[in-house]
Amino acid sequence: MNGAKLAYRPIGLASGVLGGVVAGAIVKRVWKKVSGEDDAPSALQGEYPWKEVLLAAALQGMVFAVVKAAADRGGAVAFQRLTGYWPGD
Repeated sequence: MNGAKLAYRPIGLASGVLGGVVAGAIVKRVWKKVSGEDDAPSALQGEYPWKEVLLAAALQGMVFAVVKAAADRGGAVAFQRLTGYWPGD
């Protein structure tokens, strides 16, 4: 079983990177629809009010967490189908 976890590492890493790219694109599209601006504000951009900065951070956190969970789970399911082993146990 330890071999399965080790073999899964590159798949998990690749799905995490791909998930980050997808999540970034989703956040950008949602933020543009919500605010009309291309990019969400960061905490260090002083021209934005607290409310807007915190809303942007909450949106980013939610989207990244959901996409990461979907990518991790999808990668694990695909790995199990290919090898017969579940990589997370």
